[in-house]
Amino acid sequence: MNPGIHKRSDRPTTEQLTAELERERYKRRYKRVLRSTIYTLIVVAAAAVLVATIWMPVLQIYGSSMTATLNEGDIVVSVKGSDFGPGDLVAFYMGNKILVKRCIAGPGQWVDIDADGNVYVDGKLLDEPYLTEKALGDCDIELPYQVPDNRYFCMGDHRATSVDSRSTTVGCVSSEQIVGKIVFRVWPLSDFGALK
Repeated sequence: MNPGIHKRSDRPTTEQLTAELERERYKRRYKRVLRSTIYTLIVVAAAAVLVATIWMPVLQIYGSSMTATLNEGDIVVSVKGSDFGPGDLVAFYMGNKILVKRCIAGPGQWVDIDADGNVYVDGKLLDEPYLTEKALGDCDIELPYQVPDNRYFCMGDHRATSVDSRSTTVGCVSSEQIVGKIVFRVWPLSDFGALK
């Protein structure tokens, strides 16, 4: 072997070492950011589920008792609370189902409904711009009717078919049964917005 010729070294150059070091740092940073992102998403999802179950339950509408205000398949958001007035949409437990109806009268108020479906609360005709038609419907209670303490008289917007507080099957709704006030429709997107 000629001493003037150097054997080629298999050792990496400084540039190669620097590049490899940068690659390793990038991989570590990437893993750290990915882990952090996943943890954040899990926390946000858990918080959303908590909010949805405790303060703002999300419900899907079944049946036609609330048409034309709400249709079957609509998805709505309710807000927990205890202050319900005439015209408020409320969701409440009835057996193992959740029903959605409109609050008509509160504790101690008198409700009367004539043969044409006009509703009177404490002797005054109730303004109901949300109705498309009025009907006495399935009514087997004695009118005029006084709402018991801690209860609400609720009716569906599709008065001809809705089974509600006019029927002894449902009766007046106690505050313990109420899930919340329906305030917002999120589906379908074409009807997205606040509800009245």
